[in-house]
Amino acid sequence: MSDTESGPPVWSPLEFRRDHLLNNLVTIVALLFWGRIVLYAYLQNAPRAKYATAFLGGGILIYVLRELYELEADARIERFGLWLCAAVGVGVSGYVWRNYDVLETLRVGYALEHEYTLGAVFALVVLYLTYRAFGAAFAGVVVLTIGYALFGESIPGLMGHGGIGERQVINVLTMEFDGFFGSITQIVAAWVALFLLYAGLMRGFGAFELIMRLSFRTAKYLRSGVAQSAVVSSLIIGSINGAQTANAAMTGSFTIPLMKESGMRRESAGGIEAVASSGGQIMPPVMGAAAFVMASLLDVGYVDVLIAGVIPALVFYVSVAIGVHYMSIKQLPEGGVDLEARIADLDAGYHPVVEAVRFGVPFAVLLYTLGVAQWTVISAALYTCLTMILTGAGIPVALALARDGSDPVATIRQVGRDTVSGFKFGAITVAPIAIIIAAVNGIVDLLNATGMPGKLSLALVGIAGGVMLFTIVLAMIICLILGLGMPTVAAYTIVALLIAPTLTGTFDVPNLAAHFFVFYAAILSGITPPIAIAVVVTAGIAESNFWRTALEALKLGVPLFVLPFTFVYNPEIVTGGFNVTTAASGAVVLLGAVTITHGLNCAPRPFGIPSPLSYAARAVYVALGVLAMVWPMTMPRVGAVTIAVLLIAAQTQMPRFRNVGAVPGGD
Repeated sequence: MSDTESGPPVWSPLEFRRDHLLNNLVTIVALLFWGRIVLYAYLQNAPRAKYATAFLGGGILIYVLRELYELEADARIERFGLWLCAAVGVGVSGYVWRNYDVLETLRVGYALEHEYTLGAVFALVVLYLTYRAFGAAFAGVVVLTIGYALFGESIPGLMGHGGIGERQVINVLTMEFDGFFGSITQIVAAWVALFLLYAGLMRGFGAFELIMRLSFRTAKYLRSGVAQSAVVSSLIIGSINGAQTANAAMTGSFTIPLMKESGMRRESAGGIEAVASSGGQIMPPVMGAAAFVMASLLDVGYVDVLIAGVIPALVFYVSVAIGVHYMSIKQLPEGGVDLEARIADLDAGYHPVVEAVRFGVPFAVLLYTLGVAQWTVISAALYTCLTMILTGAGIPVALALARDGSDPVATIRQVGRDTVSGFKFGAITVAPIAIIIAAVNGIVDLLNATGMPGKLSLALVGIAGGVMLFTIVLAMIICLILGLGMPTVAAYTIVALLIAPTLTGTFDVPNLAAHFFVFYAAILSGITPPIAIAVVVTAGIAESNFWRTALEALKLGVPLFVLPFTFVYNPEIVTGGFNVTTAASGAVVLLGAVTITHGLNCAPRPFGIPSPLSYAARAVYVALGVLAMVWPMTMPRVGAVTIAVLLIAAQTQMPRFRNVGAVPGGD
């Protein structure tokens, strides 16, 4: 497409045909890709390591085709490079697939001359595509890891090592079934991919519009309801799709303009959506697919991870919802936006009962097969997807056949398009995740080969002087750095293998508590400056200042920064199961989180105290909340909560202590 100096853009017939062909090619490859995944899930007739090569090759091809489709017409060199990446990605993956038996059994530890060349080129392709999909920061981590492996003998002190040769690095990354095709890639290929297909099918059949309609209808009964709709929809959708940025872009395109239109400041609208999109990754039952990786790494049942995640998710959701309410009543005028008009902009869908059956039955199948029947994750995910297709496509067709005057043929065509759209969206979602997971797997296996995790544990403990508090603060900082805005499952995996052993081995923190610590800490990079990738997306949609948007996100997300420390000092929150002790401790943690949120987000001048003294009153609330969430002894926590509740009650109920200075805000 080219623009003339005046008038509308002029379409080139050649460009139109090329884009049309590429779009169709993406669709065809996506269907073939999911066909292979579904076939493996049903038959499981290939070794998982061998199957991972097909998964990564397919993911690279889909990602490249999608990038080619979105390229400008004059980017000829870039287009040629992407086609070359596709050829190398598919070709080398196919070579490893074809020679799996030989590589796995006869040539362990070495490769043939041409295989080293193939492996080096494939590594460059993965590195370039990682840079293209996730930016220079994470690609730089990959380069630094390879450099650390190659030149470890030049590093003095504890972190030095004997060095790994160039050929050994290539072999580990590509021709052995570690590295790019290693265990993490295998877990994502076998378990996580089908849940992303489930998310794609839900979107294709209209679940996204359903969630938004329900959120908007609920918003009519609460002054902060417009902003709460962002929280609810982001938590539900984010739990399934497993990527902060995708979630922020998907729901933020609806919710952020709605919040701005209702009177919310643009920075607040972007901050609310960024936090809600990040929080979706911790919501059971899917938890951004990281729960399945956690279960595999810990060798525990998925249901155990699910149960452990319930109380922390409730703490996060309630504290964020209260913070959003505070923001809304300070900024939103009475009346607000015409929600009926916004609801009318969405697809009307079917009757609520029909929609409940269409999307509720597959979800019930997921919960039953995983939680009650104790099926394997891959089987549960497979039958959940099949049920989603059955109800998502079958119910509209059945209704069309049953209704007089309906056009069943048109309905069949429409549900066919919806199904294909769901498969395509799922493939486009999973493709960049496959690439970054391969890169993460390469980083982890190279670092394991150098002995880095054990050395990092010793260094952490040494720097912190053996004091647990200092150690976990340093661990939190490292998790924030290593997260780098990656998809949840990738961020969690890398920090779990590098940081969690320090907590479990040195300080006897329970395994589940240590992994939840690094899981939550890694997610926080999405709202932590200067990277804050979720804030980057939402600030762009809101057209707001990045730093002010990040500050609003941090004010809402502070309890989430404290929560990981709760797992360490009060591990019963995630290890105690469902019992009275866990519920009581969880209630104290929840009240502590609410106290922090109240202190940071309540109206200006609490108790009528003028600034800057009002900040001292806010600090008291935050200190009481942190004490209630983290202190390892029960009575001080209960005392802190009691004082906080009394102060909040006095501030909100006694006339002379009411908040003053709350005024609607604007842009």
